[in-house]
Amino acid sequence: MTLYHGSNADIESIDLTKGLRYKDFGKGFYLTPDKSTAIRMAQKKARLFGGSPTLITYELDESALQSDLKVKIFPEKATVEWLLFVDSNRDRKNAEPIHDYDIVIGPIADDGVVLQLTNYREGIYTPEQAAQLLQDKYLDQQYFFGTERALSYINKINVEIV
Repeated sequence: MTLYHGSNADIESIDLTKGLRYKDFGKGFYLTPDKSTAIRMAQKKARLFGGSPTLITYELDESALQSDLKVKIFPEKATVEWLLFVDSNRDRKNAEPIHDYDIVIGPIADDGVVLQLTNYREGIYTPEQAAQLLQDKYLDQQYFFGTERALSYINKINVEIV
């Protein structure tokens, strides 16, 4: 399976210690199967941090998903479980990681999702109501790699400036 990473520079070697802690699925390396999503991310990172918008293409050995790795796959649509998982990972009160998955696959929490997460945190909506409001919204997908063992199943195959 082909996956993409958008950045502002090539990544010679993936360093899991450089990831940001409070992301959708926690600190790790993120890829997407959607090329246009990765290109948008590359352009955004270059605009914010300098460098050149860079699209890095990887090939995932799908045997990883049936291996002894700990894998969590969420449905492509928003669910209560996914919403609460993202909320917990993004919650800065959680000093330690909230899970020990090697790979997590599921929707990207974009700005619309963040709005519903905020509404849930402020008590405006229950998790069920927030997830229901997101049911008709298309959410790009992401693949999180949180361990070196998980990373061993991906191989970089191309780098291009976009």
